[in-house]
Amino acid sequence: MKAAEFLADLEAKPTALRELADTIGSVEWPVAKGVPLVLTGMGSSWFAAETLARRLRRAGVHAIAEMASVVATLPADPALTVVAITASGVSEETVSLLAAHYGISHTVVLTNTPAAAPPADYVLPINAGIERGGVACRSYTHTLAMLLQLEHQLAATLPDLPAKLVLAAEAIATLIDSRGTWLPTASATLAGPNGCWLLAPAERLANASQGALMIRECPRRPADGCETGDWNHVDVYLTKSIDYRALVFSGSRFDSNAVRWMRERRSRFVAVGAHLPGAETEVRYPGDDDAIVALLTEVSVAELIAADWWLSR
Repeated sequence: MKAAEFLADLEAKPTALRELADTIGSVEWPVAKGVPLVLTGMGSSWFAAETLARRLRRAGVHAIAEMASVVATLPADPALTVVAITASGVSEETVSLLAAHYGISHTVVLTNTPAAAPPADYVLPINAGIERGGVACRSYTHTLAMLLQLEHQLAATLPDLPAKLVLAAEAIATLIDSRGTWLPTASATLAGPNGCWLLAPAERLANASQGALMIRECPRRPADGCETGDWNHVDVYLTKSIDYRALVFSGSRFDSNAVRWMRERRSRFVAVGAHLPGAETEVRYPGDDDAIVALLTEVSVAELIAADWWLSR
């Protein structure tokens, strides 16, 4: 893992996403309509699976997500499709779950390394390119995009997905190009002695989890992600006992509750994507009021903070 190369991987995200936008409309998932789905993976792949399974259910698709390290998921069945996500193609837990279904269930692997040849009926590439920093950043965003294409194929919900990817690429480029105006303040605000926390609405929970992972994995600082509504039940307590710092991906119906507690207890936080009263700084980008653009873009804020801290070690 290398800090400078990680930053270069982030700076290449807009170009990679535009290239994906050119081809994603022609991607045909080997998945039939009306068939139950299990999405599985570990780490960032699991984050993407869990959030996109929620979107699929909302669109009327019978889909669940399972962490690949479970002892067992649904029994292998010819009527079941398992979508296994592994950027490397060799994640031990994911390959193990996949092997339990291969030859019985219909199996599909989504990977950035098709040459790894995992045990599956079909392998779909995410085409995120080589991540020379050793961190799954572009592959995470491309995984989200490919799963959105699956949603559209099964439920016809996103006819403008290629255009959304272009908008997200432009938004990420804006964050990168303008980071001199927001990154110093955001980094300083979140650099607390106890770590930092990331909040996101349920529809984009993957980004809070992935952003926290980037902070743990790259600069090796304490960080955790939480769904904003659930935060009021499980994390609010920390605002009373420690120097609490938070990065809030806005858009939850319950933003105001979390903000109220943080303001009352003088916690420090950064708002992303909207104005939140009391935020020490706000990070905005074009299209931050669009759910798909936000899903594909906002994690770049956490990634750039992680890169900044990593480079300064």
